[in-house]
Amino acid sequence: MAAPFRTFASKLICGSCRVVHGGLRSRIAVSSTSCLTSVCRCYNAGSEDKSTHFGFETVPEGQKAEKVYKVFETVAQKYDVMNDAMSMGIHRLWKDALLRIMNPQPGTRLLDTAGGTGDISFRFLDYVRSQRARQERHKARSSQTLTWQQIADNYTAEEQGPGQSKAVVCDINKEMLKVGKQRAEDLGYKTGLSWVVGDAEELPFDDDQFDVYTIAFGIRNVTHIEQALQEAHRVLKPGGRFMCLEFSRVSNPLLSSVYDAYSFQLIPVLGEVIAGDWKSYQYLVESIRRFPDQETFKGMIEEAGFFQVQYFNLTGGVVAIHSGFKL
Repeated sequence: MAAPFRTFASKLICGSCRVVHGGLRSRIAVSSTSCLTSVCRCYNAGSEDKSTHFGFETVPEGQKAEKVYKVFETVAQKYDVMNDAMSMGIHRLWKDALLRIMNPQPGTRLLDTAGGTGDISFRFLDYVRSQRARQERHKARSSQTLTWQQIADNYTAEEQGPGQSKAVVCDINKEMLKVGKQRAEDLGYKTGLSWVVGDAEELPFDDDQFDVYTIAFGIRNVTHIEQALQEAHRVLKPGGRFMCLEFSRVSNPLLSSVYDAYSFQLIPVLGEVIAGDWKSYQYLVESIRRFPDQETFKGMIEEAGFFQVQYFNLTGGVVAIHSGFKL
């Protein structure tokens, strides 16, 4: 799940390309088609004067985004395989937990930022479809004892009910999105899903567009976390929910030492063996250690304007789900 880079070649795969010059934001309409829309941007060079971290390395701000982009461009084809290998499949349970806490209902509009290969969006669509099926079964059982007038009223209510749920996968890395779009076709996801090339720090959407914003294993890769949080707040509707699934801080000393040994000694080796890329996975491990702990990140979310912020530790704090609402 990739973060922004300074410049990238604009390539139109489906839809139209829009350019942002200076500080003007490019906005695109959200559709339910499965096209991949490319959004190209022009960035100022002022960020070259400031420094930030790229893993344990200190780099100019303007270089981090490009470096991160290259990491995910390199690992895109093996990204899902490596997720299974690195976590021994547990990442699937973490993502399932995110959906259970979210509990989306039919008609929900999701923005899956840094959505990469589509894992969260696929789960979202499956979840809301199961919810709709459950509701329809309940209505069918209830209708067996209804009067004709009540049945007619139910048909009217259904016509005025929630529309189709939609998921928009937004990621800066077009290689990751290509892999995700192919996965969607292979798995049979044909409706309710869009693919947009876009920057988490400057989202190409109008204000108040989405019911839920998710970012899973992506926010630690952005250059300016505060700016990404502000953008999440902007594009959510009033009452909308921000949810972040990210590696976090293990509190148990024994588990922490085992986790560190596994991360630094085995994960880069797996990256070399499976993906042929030691350095990218060394960066991923280091970036996890540089990410704020649960309480610090909670404070950052509150500073961005969210309310009722809380977090849920999973696997002893190896990962955490943060949640907050736009009021």
